[in-house]
Amino acid sequence: MTQRLYIIVAFLLIACRAALATPCQFEAQGEGRVATIIDARSVRLDDGREVRIIGIEATATTTQALTSLLVGRDVTLRSTDDTPDRYGRQSALVFIDESDKPVQAMLLAQGDAVVSAEITDKDCAAALLASEAEARRQKKGNWADPSAIKNAESPDDILAGIGRFMVVEGKVLSVRQAGATTYLNFGRNWTRGFAVTISKRALPAFESVGVTIKSLENRRIRVRGWVEGTAGPRIDVRLLGQVELLGANEPIGVRP
Repeated sequence: MTQRLYIIVAFLLIACRAALATPCQFEAQGEGRVATIIDARSVRLDDGREVRIIGIEATATTTQALTSLLVGRDVTLRSTDDTPDRYGRQSALVFIDESDKPVQAMLLAQGDAVVSAEITDKDCAAALLASEAEARRQKKGNWADPSAIKNAESPDDILAGIGRFMVVEGKVLSVRQAGATTYLNFGRNWTRGFAVTISKRALPAFESVGVTIKSLENRRIRVRGWVEGTAGPRIDVRLLGQVELLGANEPIGVRP
């Protein structure tokens, strides 16, 4: 084999490894051209199909950003499953033309969306979180507002956003179990302070990556999810990606 051939083979091997290492490259589940933006989480293709944009939650600028990025563009849909949801929408990561980066990552990098933590593939989840983290560091878009991340020590501010998807940071003061639910308490007053709830069904997922819930006591964490509650605000954690260890600067179960 000549030296030139060795170089060609080596180049091809490197290219193959790079392609395999590119995150979020799930199986292609169809193509189309975006005709219109339905809302901040879904678009309609020119053949009538509706596509739900997975992996993100919307901010005030998501719809406008989607319009700029997608309307009139040819896209490829990628996911692990093309089964429509109960509304008939196909859920997917959306790639413009030949781009190797999903639109979701572009929105996150601009600060025009927030990671939803629903992507369970570790490499893809890490890539999306990294895009969001860079936007946070640069205070882009949504992150230019200091109130974009709520303080766990201010439960009234969190409770005011009940029914909304929020990102909250704070120190876990105690971990308590009541029946089949584990509570991460961020306030001394358990009935009015902010808390994270984790059902017994979700605990094995944490244990599978070597994290015991009790070990989160006295740790600073960032948690994301839908705010619920009456007297005190709560976020129910069902997925590992909803929780990040701030001291270690890493999401639980995901390595960026």
